[in-house]
Amino acid sequence: MITSYLDHLCVERRLAAHTLESYARDLRALARFAAGRKARVGALDRHALEAFVRQQMAQGLSPRSVARSVAALRGFYRFLVVEGHVAHSPADDLRAPRAWPALPTCLSIEQVDTLVASPDVSTPIGLRDRAMIEVLYATGLRVSELVAIRAADLHLEAEYLTCVGKGSKERLVPIGAEATAWVRRYQRDGRPALAKGRGSRSTPRLFVNARGGPLSRVGLWKILKAHGRRAGLPASLSPHVLRHSFATHLLERGADLRAIQLMLGHADLSTTQIYTHVLEARLRAVYDRFHPRP
Repeated sequence: MITSYLDHLCVERRLAAHTLESYARDLRALARFAAGRKARVGALDRHALEAFVRQQMAQGLSPRSVARSVAALRGFYRFLVVEGHVAHSPADDLRAPRAWPALPTCLSIEQVDTLVASPDVSTPIGLRDRAMIEVLYATGLRVSELVAIRAADLHLEAEYLTCVGKGSKERLVPIGAEATAWVRRYQRDGRPALAKGRGSRSTPRLFVNARGGPLSRVGLWKILKAHGRRAGLPASLSPHVLRHSFATHLLERGADLRAIQLMLGHADLSTTQIYTHVLEARLRAVYDRFHPRP
């Protein structure tokens, strides 16, 4: 039943691969829970599902992750009703713990400058890393979007690129002169050396690994963490931190929230509005520090 539901999400609902992976992980956990009770997944009742949710919270999952799991359960049991496997859904009004929005971690301008200066640009790999970090900060792309970029997606003369984001939606993102210059240099002096000898097996992806193959999401994450350690930055550094920094720095300098939403590829403006909370927190800290009567 779980396999059928995941096939339904993939073929008919056309959910993104990462969303499917998350739902599959949640439903496998449900299957293990049911097996522990020597019951079929379709035979679990409302009380059993509540116990499953409590178990997930006790295992240390964040409220946001548990909320996603509850959403997966609701959709799964609705599917079972439609397919005739169960008479009614025990998850219809199942509630998740409230997920308080966490303020994004953000680097300062000085920290970004230190990070982008970390790679040794005298080597092909260093050129690749510098170009990647420049593009990440200049565009705010998600890590999956960055590793999927092809040379054909770049429009360097006009200083923008195209990428395919969540929901297979394509958007245009300005890239800026500095990042453009480093991408050109990487394409000229770095990528050919990394892809040397692969011939027809060469990947169309812009960023390649040390063997000339396509760079993975995990590979990019490890590269960024290594440069962060070298630059003395917090251990929490990740590609998403650069995405947050991109949006926050734009907003601090007066960029329109709607424009930032389009560049980030957010479907809903409310998702982008979390960056206004970051600025409010900073303003409050400055006020409390310097106002004579806080």
